[in-house]
Amino acid sequence: MTKRLWRIIIGAAVLATAVLLNLNNEWLQIALFIISYIIVGGDVVKKAVKNIFKGQVFDENFLMSIATIGAFFIGEYPEGVAVMLFYQVGELFQSYAVGKSRKSIASLMDIRPDYANVKKGDELVRTDPDEVQIGDIIVIKAGEKIPLDGKVIEGSSMIDTSALTGESVPREVEVGSDILSGCININGVITAEVTKEYGESTVSKILDLVENASSKKSNSEQFITKFARYYTPVVVIIAAFLAIIPPLVIDGATFSDWIYRALAFLVVSCPCALVISIPLSFFGGIGGASKKGVLVKGSNYLEALAETEIVVFDKTGTLTKGVFNVQEIHPEGVSKEELLELTAYVESYSNHPISLSLKRAYGKEIDNGRISDVEEISGHGVIATVDGKKVMAGNIKLMKMMNIPYFKGELIGTVVHVAVNNQYIGYIVIADEVKPDSAQAIKELKAANIKQTVMLTGDNKSVGSKVAKELGLDKVYAELLPADKVEKLEELFSQKSTKGKLAFVGDGINDAPVLARADIGIAMGGLGSDAAIEAADVVIMTDEPSKIATAMKISKKTLKIAHQNIVFAIGIKIIVLILSAFGIATMWAAIFADVGVTIIAVLNAFRALNVKNL
Repeated sequence: MTKRLWRIIIGAAVLATAVLLNLNNEWLQIALFIISYIIVGGDVVKKAVKNIFKGQVFDENFLMSIATIGAFFIGEYPEGVAVMLFYQVGELFQSYAVGKSRKSIASLMDIRPDYANVKKGDELVRTDPDEVQIGDIIVIKAGEKIPLDGKVIEGSSMIDTSALTGESVPREVEVGSDILSGCININGVITAEVTKEYGESTVSKILDLVENASSKKSNSEQFITKFARYYTPVVVIIAAFLAIIPPLVIDGATFSDWIYRALAFLVVSCPCALVISIPLSFFGGIGGASKKGVLVKGSNYLEALAETEIVVFDKTGTLTKGVFNVQEIHPEGVSKEELLELTAYVESYSNHPISLSLKRAYGKEIDNGRISDVEEISGHGVIATVDGKKVMAGNIKLMKMMNIPYFKGELIGTVVHVAVNNQYIGYIVIADEVKPDSAQAIKELKAANIKQTVMLTGDNKSVGSKVAKELGLDKVYAELLPADKVEKLEELFSQKSTKGKLAFVGDGINDAPVLARADIGIAMGGLGSDAAIEAADVVIMTDEPSKIATAMKISKKTLKIAHQNIVFAIGIKIIVLILSAFGIATMWAAIFADVGVTIIAVLNAFRALNVKNL
């Protein structure tokens, strides 16, 4: 970029010398114009010649070379050099714009770790993350990037996850917590055991995803590629006819006048504005989405988000937290505290999610000396002796088996009925919690003109209906197996328009077949989940359903910018092409229609990166 700038400055100085100095020697003046042209446009002509031998004839280098060399042949030396000079100025602006856009995205994704402190005996050895093995012990000091995914085995700290998730609030980690590569350790020193090699780590997969996103082109980009392939040769042929035919058939027409018009026509025809600004718009959109914690695997998926009509959700881990917690405690003849304590004790030997949620709700140390004669009855519950009392905790089947009268009202969630010495003492309701922003997510999607919001769940109908009603979903299908979900998705495909898209939002692990079948697969809670990153087209890294609507807003904004650039660039070019053909537009107007339009389009494309207010 610096070399190009110096060439422009020196070339412009030589051109100014040739134009402003009143030289008596015409050949010296022409020599200065030629020197100026070689300094400014030598590389363009060289590229054009190389591309011709490669079979790539009709590109911007060819068009600029033909137009400017042609200007020299008809004696328009200053304009020939000026066209090349302004073309190079435009290229300078473009390379600056593209470089700035890439730097913006590189800064967003500045998460690649440089080294890992591997513990070997009592020493810390600074090692390349690629060389660290699973099971190695690493130490992350305050201010350092976490180099690999692992589990904390010593220490506690606050971790900045903003580079991965866009979340500004740091997360607290302690012994037993999972840590992800690419995050920054803020204050404490933590020691961790590596759980994934660098190539399989979160940071590596994310970087690979972003780097390869540009390979999957949107329809708009494909249109521009095809457009340029046919448009440029057609324009060159028209320019050739324009230069040759009118002087032969029109009285008084001169070749020099019509060749000048044809050359201006060629300058205008260069498709730089479209070829550069459209991909840059989508590149900016993908970068803007990553700022918000949304990874989009390609501009084709970013474009598809704007055309989404139906959004289908999995329930557990997507709209709900996927973690069972005690929701209600209903004692009979005892206090809530006593009912919870007895239930936690009787369930303390089990690792079932229900048992774990009860122990979590109790929140105190379990004294194993108080428990004896533990018997787990598969599919029913647990019976144990606690403080000399026979305590039974389980489902309806256990109560029926023991002939204990129990509460028979309709309850939503998993219900643990409890009895002591064959006397019923109440029940505890355990259920999955709805995520705080799930309702807001559905509301925002409906505001964005999504025609249908649907939930598919393997849970029972009462739980599915309760969640759907609470969130305001249009439809719910419950008690589905993974294969049933694919069938339901096929049914929903028939309810969208021809151009409309269907998006499926799942946790990316057990929903891989449905994620793959949907037009757009969106993985929720994908952070650290290999299955999510592999199966989905879009990964919501913050685990927030509301980010789906944000991604769609970014998509629509990006598409709008791309369409603006297409209409603006083609519109201006057509107008100036017509004016050039009629001899109204000069080379200077042609330069604006090429370089000026390109710069304006590129600057407009920059707006896709700005997602602060979305």
